[in-house]
Amino acid sequence: MANSIECGKEAAKHFAFAEGYRNLNHGSFGTFPTTIRDQLRHFQDQTEAKPDSFIRYAYPKLLDKSREVVAKYLNAPVETCVYIPNATTGINTVLRNLVYKQADVIIYFATIYGACEKSVSYITETTPAESYKIDSTKFTYPISDQRICQLFEEAIGSVKAAGKTPKLAIFDTIVSLPGVRMPFEALTALCKQHNVLSCIDAAHGIGHISLNLTTLDPDFFFSNCHKWLHVPRGCAVFYVPVRNQHLIRSTLPTSHGFAPLPIDGAGKVINNPMPPSGKSQYVSNFEYVGTLDGSPYICIPAALEWRSRLTWEGLRGEEAVMGYTRHLVVEAGKRVALRLGTEVLENEEGTLGKCNFANVLLPLKFSEIAGGDAGEAVRVAQWIAKVLVEEYETFIAIIVYADAWWVRLSGQVYLTVEDFVWGADVLREVCGRVVKGEWQQ
Repeated sequence: MANSIECGKEAAKHFAFAEGYRNLNHGSFGTFPTTIRDQLRHFQDQTEAKPDSFIRYAYPKLLDKSREVVAKYLNAPVETCVYIPNATTGINTVLRNLVYKQADVIIYFATIYGACEKSVSYITETTPAESYKIDSTKFTYPISDQRICQLFEEAIGSVKAAGKTPKLAIFDTIVSLPGVRMPFEALTALCKQHNVLSCIDAAHGIGHISLNLTTLDPDFFFSNCHKWLHVPRGCAVFYVPVRNQHLIRSTLPTSHGFAPLPIDGAGKVINNPMPPSGKSQYVSNFEYVGTLDGSPYICIPAALEWRSRLTWEGLRGEEAVMGYTRHLVVEAGKRVALRLGTEVLENEEGTLGKCNFANVLLPLKFSEIAGGDAGEAVRVAQWIAKVLVEEYETFIAIIVYADAWWVRLSGQVYLTVEDFVWGADVLREVCGRVVKGEWQQ
């Protein structure tokens, strides 16, 4: 088929990796094809050619088009979708806009992303809000989706029994470390049932798994486009349904689109130097947030067009992308576990691995190598990661979890099973060096 690109070795030719480098950790920072790089630079060149003309007048039109495209992709109303730099900005935008009363509680799971947990800590330090963590004594993988939902309802019950209000619940589409899928659909439904605001950290979401935001209908949702959608960094979509947009009054930082509350019944007039948009307060607020390079935001149409050309086993576009990456990572997990003589992290339902991650146990004994010390275990993981970069021209996420070391594999359109078999042999060799004590030298 004309202009088609076969997933695997052919797709790899469209990326700008250094010769000999194997990008086995797509999940952390993502990357994008050279054709999208050219589009990015085209927009940057237009900005420099006529800065005021482009930023004030041309860019907002391109941004609206990009918002339309991403909204269609997510099956969401266009007026609910705006752009922010990353998921960390998303969680902070939600947390710092909500108004908290005494005894309001934020519920979250032990596997929350570290920056998000620190954002919760900041809010509990500076507002009346409290937090309730479903900690690792109850919540350790492999755990069933059913048990996760039970723990969530138990947490809501505990908060209410203490005479407090479960105001907001934060949970992932796909947890980062270890890389596993959460039952986010069921958790969102439980939030509705118990009158709790749902805040979905979908850092690993768009372009990774199929999403339908009209069906899901969360209260707040943000997802990094630069991780799995082949968009330049940093770019994330921020979704807030119209019913909640009055709660998100300010961007981070507060910028020209902010509308101060009236004083003594009169609106406070503050000059906005940007052209009037005629759009909703929510959309206008996020259209211009200080001076930054917004070029990644308007690369989404080009990224989706490139993805539409990908093929695999008779499939094309998004079906090919998600079919290939899912098939690849399942097979990679099996092959790597077999070569290491270990296992893949999975629950009895087989739901944890329904994403582009596979977590494989490393052949290292926690008590013997680290003496059961978590700090030492982290040192071992950091040593392995650095050796992979400096001596083997690759990087694979090494995770210390549940008194063991795991490797997180990322399936992507430019990788093959052979890449992961190579990675397994490298890991086996490096683990042998760990056993010999090289990490202590």
